[in-house]
Amino acid sequence: MTPQTFIFIGRSGCGKGTQVELLMKVLEKKEPSIDILYIQTGQEFREFIKGNTLTQKKAKETYDVGGLMPEFLAVNMWLKPLIERYKGNQHIIFDGTPRKLHEAGVLDSVFDYYNFGKPCVINIEISAEEALKRLLLRKRLDDNEDDIKKRLGWYETDVLPTIEYYRNGHRYNFLEINGERTIEEIHNDIVKKLGLV
Repeated sequence: MTPQTFIFIGRSGCGKGTQVELLMKVLEKKEPSIDILYIQTGQEFREFIKGNTLTQKKAKETYDVGGLMPEFLAVNMWLKPLIERYKGNQHIIFDGTPRKLHEAGVLDSVFDYYNFGKPCVINIEISAEEALKRLLLRKRLDDNEDDIKKRLGWYETDVLPTIEYYRNGHRYNFLEINGERTIEEIHNDIVKKLGLV
């Protein structure tokens, strides 16, 4: 098995993180010698805003009001761990990146630079109503209903065009996954479509 790149994309609350963890177990079992670099943009941001630089303080203000981070910061959140931790022989999993079309373009330049093969884009599709229901159930301490609705609103304006870019792009394997099923059913669908069973 050669190292592969996976991009998990979808509405907030679609279960990306859960499915990443399950996929990682399959990859580790299939080829234990290949490490996995897992880049989770949301977690990177949550760590970043704990700092005291001007940029970190401004990012925390944006985060606290449920605002959307500027693209340069979003790119930095996934580019920094990639630059610092990519060794050239790992599977790479991007969780929650890219969100905007411009970010997808930057990510394309990364794929070209490192000569990655054909990345797999895994779009976990759930309705806006289902996303709201799930996010209210799992609500983090820093979440409230208004913030959640704002995040779901960005999906329509920012993430959907990115998904269309990947869906129509010849340089990606694009997988459409119905996310309104059990965790196990979704996982089985993903590994089957990836040819990992």
